[in-house]
Amino acid sequence: MLLNASRAAEIMQDNGLDALVATTPENVLYLGGYWAMSQWVRRGPQAYVMYSRTKAELCIITSTSLLDLVADQNPGGQVRRFSYFRTDVDPSATLSAEDQRQVALFSDREYKGPVDALVAALTDDVGGSARIGIDELGITPQCMEELIQRLPQATFVRSFKLFEKIRAIKTPEEIARLRMACSITERSIDRALDAATEGMTELEMARVFHSTTTSLDGVPVTGCIGFGDRSAMSNVQPSSRQLRRGDVIRFDVGCRYRHYRSDISRIAAVGEPTAKVRDYHNALWLGVQRAHDIAKPGLRVATLFNEVVETVRRNGIPHYERSHVGHGIGIDGYDPPNIAADSSDVLEENMVVCVETPYYELGFAGLQVEDMILITRDGSESLMARDGRLRILAI
Repeated sequence: MLLNASRAAEIMQDNGLDALVATTPENVLYLGGYWAMSQWVRRGPQAYVMYSRTKAELCIITSTSLLDLVADQNPGGQVRRFSYFRTDVDPSATLSAEDQRQVALFSDREYKGPVDALVAALTDDVGGSARIGIDELGITPQCMEELIQRLPQATFVRSFKLFEKIRAIKTPEEIARLRMACSITERSIDRALDAATEGMTELEMARVFHSTTTSLDGVPVTGCIGFGDRSAMSNVQPSSRQLRRGDVIRFDVGCRYRHYRSDISRIAAVGEPTAKVRDYHNALWLGVQRAHDIAKPGLRVATLFNEVVETVRRNGIPHYERSHVGHGIGIDGYDPPNIAADSSDVLEENMVVCVETPYYELGFAGLQVEDMILITRDGSESLMARDGRLRILAI
């Protein structure tokens, strides 16, 4: 189970919730351990997970067309299916355990639509007048209207932010997956830089990076790779721009490993870098190192922001300005906390945060250091195998 059940119970009790209903892909996966493919590839398909506080019980509500995934993933809990879909069975075959589970799931009641199935689950498990926290971002407005009409005595509380709050504190399994995602991305950067040659295009370097990620069982997600002046584009997408001596190479990249995200930034210089590149990059690196030094449970996130920014300013970029210098990370690329000046959050044990110090100057370069950091009982632990110092390529 991915769910931090003790934190979920505490937050549900604090908010007087009898049940939680996940509707967005990330929260369905987090709460129910169920990856509903159609939710991840297009907008609109409905899949929910209902979690009862008093029974500590899960119910997956999914389309009949996805029962093969439920059978294969075998997440546990109750399953309620909706809408028609046909799969035939060879009567002479000896079925695998997964196929037997599919047959059993197909034999259960078929509900007309997702709201019918969700209403049945809520009514049976928490009653029709319960206080229900619902992740409002994944359910369509039409389904939400129907749900309210069908359960007029229930109280529905918008709870996407509560899901984020639960997800902010990672379980050991989540931390292990994040650590591996981080390692995969670091090794992919290393392989891409090892392959660097003059004349290589951004697209060719991206192919090396992403193919390494997939060879290590990661799934590519973010691939901002830019050379020279293109590195100053904050969201640069690889192009046919060729690598030249004197260029800066900026990576702002990440992957998924077993659904958990990485987000890392590294800089390399082709040949001897200019003094400005060295000095500015060093200031940005020192900003991230300051975060490593001071991050611990109880530290105000706003203080972390101010310390990182002021460190960069003192060490070589006096005009440095940022709206944020990082964020939490987990099953989503941006979990709480947002490391910003106006944050009221504090760091807590077992948060995993990305601390970053991007600097974009058109006509010069984009420079960026971003590390993944685990908040431990009395400090922090880097999830990185190597630090973010400027790498110089002799090619």
